[in-house]
Amino acid sequence: MDEYIAQLIKLAEQLSELMSENLGLEKNYIKEVFSGTNGNGPSVGTKVAKYPQCPKPELVRGLREHTDSGGIVLLLQDDQVPGLEFLKDGKWVQIPPSRNNTIFVNTGDQVEVLSNGRYKSVLHRVMSEKTGSRLSFATFYNPAGDALISSAPKLLYPRHYRFQDYLKLYSTTKFSEKGPRFESMKTMANGHYNLHV
Repeated sequence: MDEYIAQLIKLAEQLSELMSENLGLEKNYIKEVFSGTNGNGPSVGTKVAKYPQCPKPELVRGLREHTDSGGIVLLLQDDQVPGLEFLKDGKWVQIPPSRNNTIFVNTGDQVEVLSNGRYKSVLHRVMSEKTGSRLSFATFYNPAGDALISSAPKLLYPRHYRFQDYLKLYSTTKFSEKGPRFESMKTMANGHYNLHV
């Protein structure tokens, strides 16, 4: 498992470099920002989730609609049971099971902010399934807690707030629209603390 996670960290770093370059930024821009003020590097964690088989999936969701709070998410899904869905053009699109160890890549709220909206954190959910239990392994490549988040000066969004402040707001608004969350962070970053939720 340690070797698997080490390889995923390398993949996340390569993706962060490609994303930075695609935005016209320095190759290490995202990694440096995610490393925080102490320079300890991005925060990385892996979560294993099991969504049990459900005899009446129309009555229960595996996980409600949300965006991910952090940076880059690398997901190895179950290879047989579906369930993950993303909202695209107002419709829920089912993501097929991961065949041949395919890694699914998702970007979180902090990448959207850093890129000033050029990369989007996408609303997604997990549906319960009648056909079997679903297992997923998600590795999160996130900013350090003390990372100062703002849009790259070349790009611009809410500016200069601490990821831990965002997480505090996120914990009470996770299942709400992200736009008001970002507006609240803009206000907080400017020294005003009115919530727009």
